[in-house]
Amino acid sequence: MKDSFDKVEFDRLAGEFRFVITDMICRAGSGHLGGALSLVEVMISLYWRVMNLDPNNPKWDDRDRLVLSKGHAGPVNYVSLAYRGYFPKTMLKTLNENGTYLPSHMDRLRTPGVDMTAGSLGQGLSAACGMALAAKLDGKKHKVFCIIGDGESNEGQIWEAAMFGGHKKLDNLIAICDYNKLQIDGFTNDVLTLEPLADKWRAFNWEVMEMDGHDWDNIYETLNRAKAVTGKPVMILAHTIKSKGHCVTENRPESHNIKVDDQAAWDRNMQALDQKDYVLPY
Repeated sequence: MKDSFDKVEFDRLAGEFRFVITDMICRAGSGHLGGALSLVEVMISLYWRVMNLDPNNPKWDDRDRLVLSKGHAGPVNYVSLAYRGYFPKTMLKTLNENGTYLPSHMDRLRTPGVDMTAGSLGQGLSAACGMALAAKLDGKKHKVFCIIGDGESNEGQIWEAAMFGGHKKLDNLIAICDYNKLQIDGFTNDVLTLEPLADKWRAFNWEVMEMDGHDWDNIYETLNRAKAVTGKPVMILAHTIKSKGHCVTENRPESHNIKVDDQAAWDRNMQALDQKDYVLPY
């Protein structure tokens, strides 16, 4: 993909994403705000600067794949797909409605551009390993990206997949841990510490990198270094802030799943964002 990065433009896009994601969740009455907002810069970098894809041909066989294992962050993926042209932006207002093509957790059978269904935490990395192994067996050159959560990393299946990926030397697999240090029950270090997390992944024969998950240049440079690794899969620990940009819930456990019971709560959540001249696309 040809890179045409403009920091001002990308900063504005990130702000608009946070504005739209928050409105989508408020419109639905509830949703996982924190883990969606923490991934905005990573997702924009993947869809605009790093992944090889064609929105006009979502099933293109040589496309890079993305598995959002922490499926509760679906809104940030939906906004990315809509803004890249996979489906009309007007669909974004239907998040989690009856009959919607945008359920709260990703469904590859319902949403154009979604490569893997998500919902049960811990399963996505196993699916990504299978996709990467299949690509190798078929002689394909595309990459498989998989985003997992730090709270999700409490799941034993994550580590089974880690063992498998390292053993099979899946160097076409790049995993990203959204390391925002929070999960549904509190701070990860209090619930079940992951440290030393980098050493754990190295012990499973993965190349480990770390990055600031909100810094455009650091994200882009790290992802490109990861794509060049041979002989082993890559785990990138993306240091992020849960509910980034939302002054009421930023870096707070209650951001994991917010409830919006009335218009006043909707207004409070929207006003918690950096208000510019953003316009909802629906």
